[in-house]
Amino acid sequence: MEMHQIRYFLAVCETLNFTRAAEQCHVTQPALTRAIQKLEEELGGLLFRRERSLTHVTDLGRLMQPHLAQVLAEASAAQTTAKSFLKLEQAPLNLGVMCTIGPLKMVGFLAAFRRQHPGIEISIKEGLPDALGDMTLEGQIDLALLARPEPLGERFDVRPIYRDRYVVMFPAGHRLGQLNAVPLKEIEGEPMISRTNCEYHDHVRAICRQRLIRATIVYGSEREDWVQAMVAGGLGLCLAWESSTTIPGVQTRRIIDPDVARDISLVSVAGRRFSPAALALLRFAKAYPWLE
Repeated sequence: MEMHQIRYFLAVCETLNFTRAAEQCHVTQPALTRAIQKLEEELGGLLFRRERSLTHVTDLGRLMQPHLAQVLAEASAAQTTAKSFLKLEQAPLNLGVMCTIGPLKMVGFLAAFRRQHPGIEISIKEGLPDALGDMTLEGQIDLALLARPEPLGERFDVRPIYRDRYVVMFPAGHRLGQLNAVPLKEIEGEPMISRTNCEYHDHVRAICRQRLIRATIVYGSEREDWVQAMVAGGLGLCLAWESSTTIPGVQTRRIIDPDVARDISLVSVAGRRFSPAALALLRFAKAYPWLE
C-alpha cells in the first residue's frame, strides 16, 4: 500500500467521480484507476461500485475510509514535523550538564543561543560525569557538558569550551578576605566542608598530600546549597569552582600555588552524526565569548 493510492482513494470517496478525482490529484484517469485497482487487490475486495455514470462506495470502502484518512493525516503530520525539525523550527535537544557546573556562565550562553535559534527546545539533564557519559552513549542525551581529571576515552569526542578555576569559599569577615588570591597551604588547619559530588575531590586531596597540607573535613554534602549555607554559617571553608553561584554571606578567592583548574568540554559520541539542533549548539558554543 502506497500513499498515492490512499490519496486517490480518498479523492474518489469525496467526489464520487473518477474523472474529477484524477483532476484533483493532478494525474490521468487511467493512472488513478490502476492505483485504485491495485489497492483493491491488496485489500482483497472492491472499494467502489461503478454503475454507468454513478460511483458508489462499497461497504468495504466505507469501512476503510476513516482508517486510510487517518494514515494520510499522520503521514502528513510526520512530514511537517520532520521539516520543522530540520529547519530548527521545532527541534528538541537534550543537553547533559555535570552537577558541579554552576549556572553563571551557562545562563548567558543559553539566552544568547535562544535568541539565534528560538525554535530549539533544550532539555537540561543533570548528573555525574560517568552517568552523563553513559547517557550520551545510549542516545538519551545529544551532548554533555562536563569535565574530568582523567580522559574520557576513545569512544568520545571532547571539545573544550572554557576553563573553570578552583576557589576557596569562606564566610564574610574571615581572614582570607584580606588576600587577593589564596595559596592552597592557607587552608591548613581550617575546618573544611566537602562537596562530595565534585569530580576533582580526589585530585585535590592528592595535591594536599603531596604538599603535606592537612585539611580537616568536618562536614560533607552532595548539595551545593547545603555546602554554601554551612560556609555562610561559619561551619567551615569549602573548595569549589569559580563559576558556582554563591549565596549571600559567602565570599570567594582564587586558589593559587598551585592553580587548580578544569576544562569544561562539550562531549559527544565519536563518529555519531549530529542532529541539526546539536550541530547548531556545538557551532554556537565554539564561537561564544566564554571569557567575557
